[in-house]
Amino acid sequence: MTLPVLFIAHGAPDLPLSRTPARAFTEGLGQRYPGVRAVLVISAHWEARVPTIGSAAAPETIHDFGGFDDRLYAMRYPARTSADVVSEVAAVLKAANIPYAEDGRRGYDHGVWIPLMLAFPKADVPVVQLSLRHGASPAENVALGRALAPLRDKGVLIVGSGAIVHNLRRIGREGTPAPDWAKSLDDVIVAAVEAGDEAALLRVLETEAGRLAHPTPEHLMPLYVALGAGGGTGHALHRSFSWGSISMTSFAFGDTPKVAA
Repeated sequence: MTLPVLFIAHGAPDLPLSRTPARAFTEGLGQRYPGVRAVLVISAHWEARVPTIGSAAAPETIHDFGGFDDRLYAMRYPARTSADVVSEVAAVLKAANIPYAEDGRRGYDHGVWIPLMLAFPKADVPVVQLSLRHGASPAENVALGRALAPLRDKGVLIVGSGAIVHNLRRIGREGTPAPDWAKSLDDVIVAAVEAGDEAALLRVLETEAGRLAHPTPEHLMPLYVALGAGGGTGHALHRSFSWGSISMTSFAFGDTPKVAA
């Protein structure tokens, strides 16, 4: 069976403590994909000189944020990696002539463990993280995703973790209605994903709306990896906003559309 590819909005680090629709959606996500052999996560919070595979056997939980509820800093996500999956990721990158490295010390950043502790709370599915290349363009990240696509036939659930609207200077209180500029770009990206309009997606960061939504581009880049790995056309699994303007829209690529939650 060929698995779909997911793009998940990981939101703020307080997602596990929130009572938002996005938390409820993320908690049910793992149940949609039973029998997954491993999860490969490309998070907005790890960029390196070349795409880098986290190969530590039991990565630590990185609390790469500050100023949140003390309970978050006590949380741990004790998933392990898989040497076989690390080797398979390396093999597909090599086959695509993409330079890569391995890091045997890197832990799971919050773009990995925050959503996965909700989706796979038992931490019994191996989790491997792959970094973005710092400075890579949207097109390069689509190519990275295409290189990873064969892993879908090996029981590996490929997950991009980021946000399609992410400007921390424009956030509000949790529960604040999303501003028009954020909703508008969210609509544009959803429409382009569901139409398979790769060209429009590749231009997002060149637009005024895209630059407003992404003062720095890293949170959008995992979407491009998911787009490439999933074959180009996707559908929204969930749509909502957190902290006013942070989009929690999440997508699946390469499977049968279901009603968005």
